[in-house]
Amino acid sequence: MKIVVINGPNLNFLGIREKSIYGEKDYGYLTDMLREKAEREGIEIECWQSNHEGAIIDRLQELYYEDDVAGLVINPGAYTHYSYAIHDALKSVFVTKVEIHISDIYAREDFRSVSVTAPACDAQICGHGLDGYLEAVDYILKHK
Repeated sequence: MKIVVINGPNLNFLGIREKSIYGEKDYGYLTDMLREKAEREGIEIECWQSNHEGAIIDRLQELYYEDDVAGLVINPGAYTHYSYAIHDALKSVFVTKVEIHISDIYAREDFRSVSVTAPACDAQICGHGLDGYLEAVDYILKHK
């Protein structure tokens, strides 16, 4: 079984930007954490990141043709708040989908409290730091 983790813009700068919000751990730490989770659970987790909206949409569309994918964890970054194109691409992915945010988007700037992508997902986890990714994987495993 395979779970795909898609990270949007600026997630590659974890540990660099806004450490008071996103923490000290870098993107490599996140991918290592997910690799270790995959080993413990006996599954495959593919981590993928892009700063480009179209590339994220392309990757989402590729999932339609991948038979071995059981779930998707997506952190759309700032695209969360306005990308109806990503929302529409998510609607064409027929696996369990969890939107994840490291910070609590509802406790930050007003514009961040709107997620146009969450309605296309089965669940949303926010404000649990990087552990939210592990929670998202657990959600998928429970609902596969």
